[in-house]
Amino acid sequence: MKQTVSVSGLPAALGPYSHAVWAGDFLFCSGQVGIDPKSGALAGDDVVSQARQVLENIRVLIESQGLKLTDVVKATVFLTDMGNFKAVNEEYAKYFGSESPARSCVAVVALPAGGLVEIEVIAHR
Repeated sequence: MKQTVSVSGLPAALGPYSHAVWAGDFLFCSGQVGIDPKSGALAGDDVVSQARQVLENIRVLIESQGLKLTDVVKATVFLTDMGNFKAVNEEYAKYFGSESPARSCVAVVALPAGGLVEIEVIAHR
């Protein structure tokens, strides 16, 4: 049983994908880059502003489905520069705190819209 999710109040998808997909009790959320849904532009030129917006977009997506960030069981972080690892971790910790999900972090050459960070998550109901 699969159900696609599209959430108003989030940036429009930059390609042919859904914001998220329910598969049973798991919510698979597409990667978010730091696009401000109001302006349609990146939240800033720096990784901290973008990471904060990414995490805020994830929070909105998760909560729109009746879940909380504590329901996130896995996250994958994509960075264009591993030198930003510490700064992104600091923002990430503000959202996930002591109940952080399992996580991977990988370096990539580039991200959509020129983003510096992208995060995708899986949550469980």
